[in-house]
Amino acid sequence: MNYVYLLRSIPFPKQTYVGQTDDLKARFKKHNEGGSIHTAKYKPWKLVIYLGFCDYHKALAFEKYLKSGSGRELAKKRLW
Repeated sequence: MNYVYLLRSIPFPKQTYVGQTDDLKARFKKHNEGGSIHTAKYKPWKLVIYLGFCDYHKALAFEKYLKSGSGRELAKKRLW
């Protein structure tokens, strides 16, 4: 499975992150341990939602969509 996930910083609730991985548990742990330069300064994080995809390319496309303008609006209204 491939996952697209949304994170929200606990100490900085306006900070959010959208990512994609095939090992959600390990990736989430890495974010909270400061192993990602994009999320280290806003840790710890809470997992808001994740979606599973059987196809890697569909997961990648959905992550890319969520990072676009219309995707951010969808996430803001329906997912956060």
